[in-house]
Amino acid sequence: MNVRTNGTAVLRRDKKVQQDLVRDAGLRAVRQAAGSNLEEVEPFLRNESYPVVVKPVESAGSDGVQLCHTYDEARQHFLRLSNARNQCGGINSSVLCQEFLRGKEYVVDQVSRNGVHKTTMVWVYDKRPANGAAFVYFGCVPVDSQSPEAQLIIPYVRSVLDALGVKNGPSHGEVMMTPSGPCLVEMNVRAHGGDGNWMPLVRALTGYSQVDASVDAYLDEKRFGELPDRPPSPFRAAGQEVILVSYSRGTVNSTPGFDAIRRLESFLYLETSVEIGSKVERTTDLFTCIGSAILVHPDADAVERDIRRIREMEENDELFVYEAGGGRVGGGELFRSPSVLNQLSFSSDLDAVAEKGDLSPSAAAPPAAASAHRRVISSDRMDIFW
Repeated sequence: MNVRTNGTAVLRRDKKVQQDLVRDAGLRAVRQAAGSNLEEVEPFLRNESYPVVVKPVESAGSDGVQLCHTYDEARQHFLRLSNARNQCGGINSSVLCQEFLRGKEYVVDQVSRNGVHKTTMVWVYDKRPANGAAFVYFGCVPVDSQSPEAQLIIPYVRSVLDALGVKNGPSHGEVMMTPSGPCLVEMNVRAHGGDGNWMPLVRALTGYSQVDASVDAYLDEKRFGELPDRPPSPFRAAGQEVILVSYSRGTVNSTPGFDAIRRLESFLYLETSVEIGSKVERTTDLFTCIGSAILVHPDADAVERDIRRIREMEENDELFVYEAGGGRVGGGELFRSPSVLNQLSFSSDLDAVAEKGDLSPSAAAPPAAASAHRRVISSDRMDIFW
């Protein structure tokens, strides 16, 4: 069709292919093995230091990503993912096993035209363990383009784009800053996601966004040439995307926490699909997050105060009022405080117990094999032990 493109010669969505091309270009890349059957990754899993990361070769939003601390755990997760359907609707034809990169994870959003790369924003992910998952998103924090980290990461990510043959359009590169320097997590040859809820924040901080720059890259060569090489330093204001985390589950009866967020001093925008009647799950990835709040203010202290208030509402289960007697253990009536679960898969057994109406500890007792993973979940109505 004679449109501006990066071609189809490279299967860029395959995360293993990405790492191989980066390594071939002489850049730091992750140790890894991938395959459609266990035998193809067995040597890696037997010899790599633990923990390791096991995930689909094509996924998004931390879907299927698990930090495995033993060979048996990695083997089980590999088999669970193999040929399973992912959140984007595709089938996991191959599973990727990688070394665990220790450090902070950064994001570089860029736009390219004819191989000229311009950085529109640098972020650092706020990821923490929650609800039994190792990599839950809590926020996306802007990073000054003149900071020492950005000075290292931006050139590295531009070299990654060159190695992958990306010459045109937006990109969203995720990089871990390890003790030995930046290392690619994955490169997404697309704009920053999240339904664009970050655009008001970026425009407030820099005056333009990755989407604006992408339009210029495709349609206006002169305006693209006038864009700065990287975002202004310092930013025009303080701000952050606060990703909302649920520690409970149930059917929503009202959303008082959302009203409270909208009244915060630095509030700019709230993105959420949760409304009255929605079923909320505990947050374990981006697909189960309950929304995000964009906070912007000239005073950085005001932003920090509002972030602390949002976290208090999450931890105290103040965001939602749930319907009573929803029949699901972990709903608003049964679980009023955060829980740490070792294996989320066991929650389905608890759901079955709840549906029978027997909430005694004996009814929730697991098989003897699970006794090694004994945990206590405290609520304002009972304790369940396993």
